[in-house]
Amino acid sequence: MASTLQRTVGTILYPRFELLDVFGPLEAYGMLPDRFKIVTVAEQPGPVASNQGPKTLAEYSFDDAPQLDILLVPGGLGTREELDNPRLLSFLKARTAKAEYATSVCTGSALYARAGLLDGKRATSNKMVFGWVAEQGPAVKWVKEARWVEDGKMITSSGVSAGIDMTLALIAKLEGMPRAEQAAVWMEYEWHRDANWDPFAKIHKLV
Repeated sequence: MASTLQRTVGTILYPRFELLDVFGPLEAYGMLPDRFKIVTVAEQPGPVASNQGPKTLAEYSFDDAPQLDILLVPGGLGTREELDNPRLLSFLKARTAKAEYATSVCTGSALYARAGLLDGKRATSNKMVFGWVAEQGPAVKWVKEARWVEDGKMITSSGVSAGIDMTLALIAKLEGMPRAEQAAVWMEYEWHRDANWDPFAKIHKLV
């Protein structure tokens, strides 16, 4: 049954984030503006350059961000530098504790892992760099073959486009399947609904 509350989705930006990791999920949430309010957050407010070049405006800083019901942490080449950013890791810890769900796309799960938020939990990531991501969280139960993995409030997805499938699944859980299906149709997106569908694990010889 769909909820009656509007949830705030907080997208965490950092230099060299992956564009589709952010805007794929936000396109899905944005199809239901009555249910989801989208905000962008970075260490400092202002423009943040993606890995592909175009910049996105961070509306809030870590210090003044509003309550975030759903966290969205993208991946991207910038992940590697952010692993040693204590302000980002502290922000993720504090906000995940208060959030209803904490989600990630691609190597965004490496940031959750480094922050200790996935210890003892099942999680996945981009299959092309899966080994490197797994090194960031030795206590995590990494799932090599999965489109996305849900364990409690933590939901992690595989590479790039997998974030859209994960987001539609979360929308279905929170707002009902008809609204998630409606969003997918409006996006003209062919939704992979099986969380275990993962041809890329085989391509990268993980299984």
